[in-house]
Amino acid sequence: MDRLQLDKNAKLTGRVYFKDEIMLLGLSGSGASFTFDGTKLVLNLKGDNIAVGDNPIDYARIAVYVDGKRVVDEMIDCAEKEITVIDRTENAQSVVEIIKLSESPMSAVGVEAFAEGSAEALPEKPLKIEFIGDSITCGYGVDDEDENHQFTTATEDVTKAYAYKTAKALDAEYSMFSASGYGIISGYTEGDEPISEQTIPQFYCSYGFSRGNFAGTAPQDIPWDFSKYIPQIIVINLGTNDDSYCRDYKDRQAVFSKLYADFLAVVREKNPQAYILCTVGIMGERIFPAVEEGIKIYLKSHADSKISSMMFHEQDGANDGFAANWHPTEKTHQKAATVLTEKLREIIKSI
Repeated sequence: MDRLQLDKNAKLTGRVYFKDEIMLLGLSGSGASFTFDGTKLVLNLKGDNIAVGDNPIDYARIAVYVDGKRVVDEMIDCAEKEITVIDRTENAQSVVEIIKLSESPMSAVGVEAFAEGSAEALPEKPLKIEFIGDSITCGYGVDDEDENHQFTTATEDVTKAYAYKTAKALDAEYSMFSASGYGIISGYTEGDEPISEQTIPQFYCSYGFSRGNFAGTAPQDIPWDFSKYIPQIIVINLGTNDDSYCRDYKDRQAVFSKLYADFLAVVREKNPQAYILCTVGIMGERIFPAVEEGIKIYLKSHADSKISSMMFHEQDGANDGFAANWHPTEKTHQKAATVLTEKLREIIKSI
């Protein structure tokens, strides 16, 4: 079988990078899609240093779809794993989509494709959206509807989360930059000191970030080229984890708002034409006024007409249940996606 050159013959989704012809996927939802014409398609999935460790909670999860049907749902728990995706006796065409279901900080996965046949990249869709967020955007625990259970990548599925569902509803390309427990000023904490190492802004200008690496190469070590993906809309859903630190302390909220404004300035610098929508609220609404204050601080030094805010409805556990560790169920994600889709349709009309 011949190697398929995914960097040339596939449409790449999200911040994907290549090393020695291997496609490396870190961030949630990253992957590739193409039309395959042939008889046999085999993927060689390569684990990072996390995959050969002894912590299955963090193994990468990856899916492969053929003609819209999920035919592979695999945990990467070893250095190398070969998966036959298509095996048929006669030539035929199929649409193949590879998606990393789990998030970047825990682990990454490498993909090589070999085939008896050829691949052609799917056409780009005109609308492009970037989602910047936390565990909610990642689809944390969505496959485990027991709020008393803790995190594992095996129950994380970005395709069941609001961001992915919104992109599909709008027939849009998407790119996601998200991580569970991360925020603007602090990661999730039950203490009185911010966890400043768990913040999105410090990594936003890289390919991602991960505890995993391939032969010493980690996504946070590689700068992201913002010309590779130019979104018309950016949705920022950050603040939920910051709220665990800020709580009702006005001084902490003020620092959050200032750092939120600083991050908006970076997002705008790197995406000068995009409309920015700032959201929060699915797992709590308390931080929303501080988000709005962050926008006001930003606008004092930036003449920017392409920015606004929207508060999600807080999840209704009594009717829609909870997923692992009190996170949103797929039903909650669908409700949020419906609201966000309508909001983005209004924005699209204005830009």
